[in-house]
Amino acid sequence: MPAGRLFGPFCSQRGVQAHRRLAVHDEEAMTPDDVVPLHLADVTYPASHPLAGQDGPVLAFAIRHPDGIVLVDTGIGEGNEWIETNYRPRARGVREALSGAKLDPDGVRMIVNSHLHFDHCGQNRAFPGVPIHVQQAELDLALREGHTIVEWVDFPDARYEAVEGDLEIVEGVSVLATPGHTPGHQSVTVRTGDGLVLIVGQAAQDARSFATGPADASIERLRELNADRIHFSHDRAVLRRRK
Repeated sequence: MPAGRLFGPFCSQRGVQAHRRLAVHDEEAMTPDDVVPLHLADVTYPASHPLAGQDGPVLAFAIRHPDGIVLVDTGIGEGNEWIETNYRPRARGVREALSGAKLDPDGVRMIVNSHLHFDHCGQNRAFPGVPIHVQQAELDLALREGHTIVEWVDFPDARYEAVEGDLEIVEGVSVLATPGHTPGHQSVTVRTGDGLVLIVGQAAQDARSFATGPADASIERLRELNADRIHFSHDRAVLRRRK
C-alpha cells in the first residue's frame, strides 16, 4: 500500500499523492504487444563489475494503457563524468525512443522506476510533474553515497509516489516488491486479454539466469507467476510460456 510518510529531503515534491485509478474497459483490454521494449542505451561494464569488459543493453518499457502510457524506467542521463568514463554509455533519449516506437512522449501518464540505479532513472527529468512510483525502501537509499546520481533523481517538479510492497497502480498494471538487486527493487506485471506479462527489471540480470540460475525469494516468486511473456532490463531476449 502507498507509504504515508515523507521519503527524503532531496525530492522536489515530498508529499505522497493519492492514487487515482484509471479504468480499463473490456473492449480496450491490453494485449502482450502493448508492452513495448525501448532500447535506450548500450554500456561497457567496467573492471569492477561482474560482467567486466562485456557490452550490455539498457531497456525501458512503454505500456500502452487505454488511458495513457505507463513508462517503466527511463535509462541513462547525461553529463556525469564518472558514468561516461566507467560505463561508456551509447545512450538514446527516452522521448526520442518513444517517438521512434510511434508513441507520443506527452502521453506518458505515470512512471515506474524498478529501482534508482543510474541506468534506470537517468531520464526521469524528461517528464516533470508525471508521478513516479518507487518503493519506499528504494527512496530511503537515494541519498546514500554511490547508490544513484542524485541530480538525475531530484529535479524541478519531480513527483515521487512512495509505495510499500505490492500495489496495482492503475487497473491491470501492478508493481511487485522484489528486493535483492537493491533492497527497494520492484518488478511490474501487466494483465492483458491474452495472459500475464512480467517485466522483471533487474531482479535477474538476463533471461538465462532467470530461467535456470540460482533463485532468491524474489526470483522464486516471479517464476511462480508463470507469466506468458517475460521481459528484462538488461537482456533483449523475451521468454514466452509454451501453450
